[in-house]
Amino acid sequence: MTSVCEPLVRVQAGDFDLATEARRLTDGRRDVGAIVSFTGLCRDEDGRLEALELEHYPGMAEAEIGRIADEAAQRWPLSGLSVIHRFGRIAPGENIVLVVAASPHRRAAFEAADFLMDYLKSRAPFWKKEHAAGETEAGWVEAKDRDQEDMKRWER
Repeated sequence: MTSVCEPLVRVQAGDFDLATEARRLTDGRRDVGAIVSFTGLCRDEDGRLEALELEHYPGMAEAEIGRIADEAAQRWPLSGLSVIHRFGRIAPGENIVLVVAASPHRRAAFEAADFLMDYLKSRAPFWKKEHAAGETEAGWVEAKDRDQEDMKRWER
């Protein structure tokens, strides 16, 4: 199935606003029946985490996220799709990632957003350091087996 949307992908240091991004996908459109969004936030890990630092290779991160978003746009009938991922130092409670999927039908929007998050967690080229409260050295975050397991349900 082909999609009428061209995904928007941004990798940025600054914050984003869900309402603004959702409105961008719906303004002037009458074919949108559902918008599903996911916002990932930085956790404080029970008070242990002072900040999360995300690093990436500019150009490479956008290209890979774009590839994943294009695949979602081909798999589901979407009228709009946005993926925004932040980098830099992010404090607990702050936004990290936003996925907004718009479609004539709710199921497609839910599945596309879920698919994107599973692939972003496992394939997007970001490296994370945890800055623990009271520590001077940051530690790299290892990939989780669960993220790889989650992707398996999308295999064709």
